[in-house]
Amino acid sequence: MDYIQLFEWVRDHALTVASVLITLVLIYHYVIERDKAVKLSKKYRNSIFEAQSKIFLNASQYLIKGNKDLAIKELLNAVDLNRETIETYFALGGLFRVNGEIEKAISIHRSLIARDSISESTRLLALKELAQDFDKGGFIDKAIETYKDVLKINRDQQDVIMALCRIFEDIGDWDQAYSYRIMLSKVGQENQSETISHILVEKARSLFARGEYKACAEELEDAFRFSPSVSAKILRLRLYLVLGKMEDANALLLELLKEHPMYTTFIFVSLDEFNPKSADKEMYYERLDKLKTYFLGLNDIDLMTSPSVVLSKIRLLKDQHRTDAAFDLLDKWMKRHGQSEVLKVEFIKLLIEVGKVDEALSQTKGLLNNLHSSLTRHYCSQCGYNSDEIFWRCPQCHNWETIQFRWKV
Repeated sequence: MDYIQLFEWVRDHALTVASVLITLVLIYHYVIERDKAVKLSKKYRNSIFEAQSKIFLNASQYLIKGNKDLAIKELLNAVDLNRETIETYFALGGLFRVNGEIEKAISIHRSLIARDSISESTRLLALKELAQDFDKGGFIDKAIETYKDVLKINRDQQDVIMALCRIFEDIGDWDQAYSYRIMLSKVGQENQSETISHILVEKARSLFARGEYKACAEELEDAFRFSPSVSAKILRLRLYLVLGKMEDANALLLELLKEHPMYTTFIFVSLDEFNPKSADKEMYYERLDKLKTYFLGLNDIDLMTSPSVVLSKIRLLKDQHRTDAAFDLLDKWMKRHGQSEVLKVEFIKLLIEVGKVDEALSQTKGLLNNLHSSLTRHYCSQCGYNSDEIFWRCPQCHNWETIQFRWKV
């Protein structure tokens, strides 16, 4: 499990983590109260410790059962019993945040930061917790400011840098996202090259939409230096079409198909959906039609084993009203590789269009018998997020280039 996956696991299993922390607090207090020379009688110390032990045990049991409200109530009792127990405040603040009571969590962590008696390491921890409160509560500007305050004290806070990366990528501030990914690459062990490439592609995409093609090309060069990602190659393909570099466009398309045949449908959908400057629009789509003609003329045996390549050809032939050619191509392919349910759907559509209704009904019956529950076209290979839209960064787990095409409907 890499660092990012660990971070996501901790966030998604907050109750379990909180339960473990409560138990550790109990052990910590046992050791401290045993070794610490205090001016209370042994009998009184033991009575306080026994009361705290019972409270922490109850809180842990409530957490394990998923009852956050009762766990919070027990921790509030622990605070009333001993207001100097810093760890109890941290546990309580974390529980308030998990429970959605953000204002209470903020109040607790601010009160800890304001204490004169705590160590700098404890103050830093409270500041990180406060930043997470703002983050969870949707106070983005305050979260950013507080995370940055943490880094002013200690720049080697990998989880804090990761949080800032996520925020800036979520809001589309690609300059800041780039800066913090670079910082993360210096303090973390995970290679950030591919993600940085995607971020630079997003910057280049904005320049491209504004018609700043030279600047776009420069950003793309930087992206390729980090990693030749699929998104970078698709944007470069768009750039070639706008600039009229058809030989380069053909060569890049073939390279993409050879390296990533499964992305064929994404390539043409992306090229079709993208809308360049109005002044370049007509020429762009004329050149795109030439690129599609080049693609349809490719008869590479290896490429034709890919369902994505075949599906793209079928759809392009149908767009050109070449239904018979589309049917002949798919009919031959299905007889050799009939395992793709998505292509079966296309085949049934073509059967209807060429007038073979009885065969279409027969194929439909077989398809319905094997119909899967999910009808979305795309999904994330990391977390399973489903969508009909193309996404290079998963909206759910925030990983880049995990999109997969669903061949089984």
